[in-house]
Amino acid sequence: MKQQVRYVVTRDDVRLAWAEIGRGPPLVKAATWLTHLQYDLESPVWAHWIRFFGENFRYIRHDERGCGMSDWEAGRLGAAEWVDDLESVVDAAGIDRPFALLGISQGAATAIRYAVRHPERVSHLILYGGYAIGGHKSDNPERRALFKAVMDVIGLGWGSDNPAFRQLFSSRFAPQGTQTQIDWFNELCRRTTSPQNACELLAARGDIDVRDELAQVRVPTLVLHGTHDQIAPLSQGKLLASHIPGATFVQLDSCNHVLLEHEPAWRQFQQAVLEFTGHALAGGTAGPLAATLTARERTTLALLCEGHSNSQIGWHLGIAEKTVRNHISNLYRKLGVRSRAEAIVKAYGHPPGQAG
Repeated sequence: MKQQVRYVVTRDDVRLAWAEIGRGPPLVKAATWLTHLQYDLESPVWAHWIRFFGENFRYIRHDERGCGMSDWEAGRLGAAEWVDDLESVVDAAGIDRPFALLGISQGAATAIRYAVRHPERVSHLILYGGYAIGGHKSDNPERRALFKAVMDVIGLGWGSDNPAFRQLFSSRFAPQGTQTQIDWFNELCRRTTSPQNACELLAARGDIDVRDELAQVRVPTLVLHGTHDQIAPLSQGKLLASHIPGATFVQLDSCNHVLLEHEPAWRQFQQAVLEFTGHALAGGTAGPLAATLTARERTTLALLCEGHSNSQIGWHLGIAEKTVRNHISNLYRKLGVRSRAEAIVKAYGHPPGQAG
C-alpha cells in the first residue's frame, strides 16, 4: 500500500498535511498526540495501526496544526481549531458518503464534537483511550497533580538533548513497550514539534471538557479502553460509554495507551472494530476462523463472500489483480478449500444463497 500525502489550507491560513492509504469504505482518524505522517509508517509504535486500518479501509489521517508535517507556526492550537481542522481535512478528502470516525486519546473529544456537529456524515464513531475531561479540569486531585507535574517537566526539558525529560512523559503511553519503542517515541516527540508548541498542545488537552456534548451524539458508537491506561483512566472510558446514547463498551486488558502489536488486547481491538463496522466475516464466524487469517486475508474473504471479482477486490485493496490471485491462493490453502464457493461455505457455514 502506498501513502499519498496532500495539503489543505484552513480558513485561518494554516497548512495541514493529511494522508490516505488503502481503499474501501472511508475511515477518518481525528488528530492525536503526537504524529508525523511520514515517520509513523516506520514506527514500532504506530505502524501496525496504519497497516490494520489501511488493509480494511480508505484510511485518512492528518498531522494536527503545530506538529508533524503541518505548519508549526499556526497561531491558535486549541480544541476549537481541532474540530475546524478535521472539517477541512474531510472536505479535502472528497468523501461522498457517511464514514467511520476514529478518535484516539484527546482525538475522542474532537471526534465527538464533529459527530454532534455533522451526524449525517458519520456512520460509526469509534473512541479508543478517550476522555471527556482533561487532566487540568479533572475532579481527581491526583490526576490534576500529575498533569501539572508533566506540564512542568515538558516546560523545562522538551528541547533538551537529555531524553529523560521526554521519557517521563512518553513512557506512560506504552509502559510495556520495549526500549526501542520508547526510544522511538522520544525521538518522535523531539522531531515532531517545538518545546513551545508541546506545552501549548498539552495545555489544550488538559482543558478538554465534552461532558455536555455526550448526550447529543446520535450515531452508533463503540468505546474501547484499556483497563490500566495511565494517560486516560478507565473511569473516563466508562464515562463516555455511559453518557453517549446506545454506546457499546469494550474493556481491553492492557496498561498501554497505545496498544502494541504483540499484545492480545490489540487483536481484540481489531476484531471489535471490524465487527462494529460490518467488516467481520459473514455468519458470525469471525472468531476462530479470523484468528488464522491476516487482516488482508479477512478482507479478501469478506469481499469474496460479497461476490466481488478479482479486479474489484484489487480496487478495494489498492493492489494489482495478479496480487489478488496470489492472496486468494494463499487464502484457499489456509482454509483448506479449492474454490470460491467452498471458501464462502467455510465463511458462512452453508452454500451461498441458502439460509443458515
